[in-house]
Amino acid sequence: MEKMTESEWRAFVSEGTRTGKAAVTRADGAPHVTPIWFVLDGDDVVFNTGRDTVKGRALARDPRVCICVDDETPPYSYVQIQAEATLVDDMDEMLRWATAIGGRYMGADRAEEFGARNAVPTEVLVRARITKVIGERDIAA
Repeated sequence: MEKMTESEWRAFVSEGTRTGKAAVTRADGAPHVTPIWFVLDGDDVVFNTGRDTVKGRALARDPRVCICVDDETPPYSYVQIQAEATLVDDMDEMLRWATAIGGRYMGADRAEEFGARNAVPTEVLVRARITKVIGERDIAA
């Protein structure tokens, strides 16, 4: 097992269509984990979520989020990103990022479709400022 450098973990989390698993804390203190589509923007992880979902309500109450991205094939690797989220309501910004995210996961030919689908008033754009990263590669090597 080896620690990833910053350039290695950034490349790893941005590769292909790897999803993140975002963990937040519910109001009662229980953990909540859901998969997310995301992109990196400098030191931010950017994704959107429903404003009234468990994740959306949790981030409005407590901005801490932990995102895990992993490779499920041997020799196995993962990156854990701890971050502080800011919720953004600007519809133009939401459309810009929802389109970029849609392009990553659904392909350039469907980017605008998914951008329009996810840039709506019931959604919120999440900008999660990275505070700590743990990246391990070749865990089973």
